[in-house]
Amino acid sequence: MTTPIEEKVDQKLKVRTGMVTVSDGKSRPIPVQLHLSMEVLRLQKEELIPPESKPLNAKERMVQIRRQKVGGLGLSIKGGAEHKLPILISRIYKNQAADQTGELFVGDAIIKVNGEYITACPHDDAVNILRNAGDLVVLTVKHYKAATPFLQKQEDKESQQTDSNSDEKETSDESLRLTTNSTSSRPSSIYSESEHEPQTRWIDIVTLPLMMAYVTRYIFGTDKLRPNAFEVRGLNGVSTGIIHCDDSAILSQWLKYITDNIIGLTNLQMKLYNRNFSVSDRIEYMGWVNEGVLNNNQPWQNYKPRFFALKGTDLMLFDSPPNKTFTVSCNGKTAGLTLDWNLGFSLHEGDSKTPVWQYKFSQLRGSSDDGKSKLKLHFQDSESRAIDTK
Repeated sequence: MTTPIEEKVDQKLKVRTGMVTVSDGKSRPIPVQLHLSMEVLRLQKEELIPPESKPLNAKERMVQIRRQKVGGLGLSIKGGAEHKLPILISRIYKNQAADQTGELFVGDAIIKVNGEYITACPHDDAVNILRNAGDLVVLTVKHYKAATPFLQKQEDKESQQTDSNSDEKETSDESLRLTTNSTSSRPSSIYSESEHEPQTRWIDIVTLPLMMAYVTRYIFGTDKLRPNAFEVRGLNGVSTGIIHCDDSAILSQWLKYITDNIIGLTNLQMKLYNRNFSVSDRIEYMGWVNEGVLNNNQPWQNYKPRFFALKGTDLMLFDSPPNKTFTVSCNGKTAGLTLDWNLGFSLHEGDSKTPVWQYKFSQLRGSSDDGKSKLKLHFQDSESRAIDTK
């Protein structure tokens, strides 16, 4: 059940998804979704959201939401102190910021915005607070089932085109939501959803970092090609399993996209390495190859993966990519910058075993230099999503 590859931009980075099937090479393939970002390939399966995962009346939840340039927070609100009601989420717009969290629901009351209580705020004040809350907004919410009649009442008024005369107001500010038809939003309350319309979500079953990974169409250890299938193997021993594509054009696309991302990451590492080498000693190529192994007890030849590097006039083979520590100067102090293929980047001062800072390769968002001796690495914090420059 191969489907065409879809592309979207997330945090200014291209992400590709599509359905394929995967197996262990022996059992029957099962459908999964491939999710490819610059640094990671994920295999995902769709699962039902159990009813108990829906919000409970008495439980407060904290939800982090990132404002989008188009659509803002992707929600609408009603209520306010002047109506003796909390600030209620009245709509959540499909595929926009609030919807993408999977943790906000129509009927949720917003208790705090970035830690600031808004329970006593009039409607317009709450709108302004949400407008000016920044790009990364933390909402503290609590679901009120009792709000359903109020929201339903307003929906009925809207359908009769008399909402403009009502006392209760719904924000139409562009920074909170994208103006759109009500058919593209969630139902007015999670408790009014049909029992026959279960919600689903994608969960990761395999996460494979692409740094120093490789793609192969060969059956492992042999020179036999798999028909309409390939495998991605990671440095940490993780394998995607055998990915099957019944459409040869889509197979070629996936092979190209995954290989391009691996090459891009490899070239970045070569660039970092070569800053410490003279022109004649620079690394010209590195990547995985298969080495033939002769076995006198068997009439055929086996193959095993080896890491290949061409450095200056030297050709080198390794069982795994070697780690490297460079002597650098940081903030006026001598330090060691280590590139560990499993752990990522780390900086140590002197003989200290505790790193001054450490980031995964997947957190690297770019680098810059002055062409001489200064290097800047730009990492994205995994929690705040802010860019740290080292």
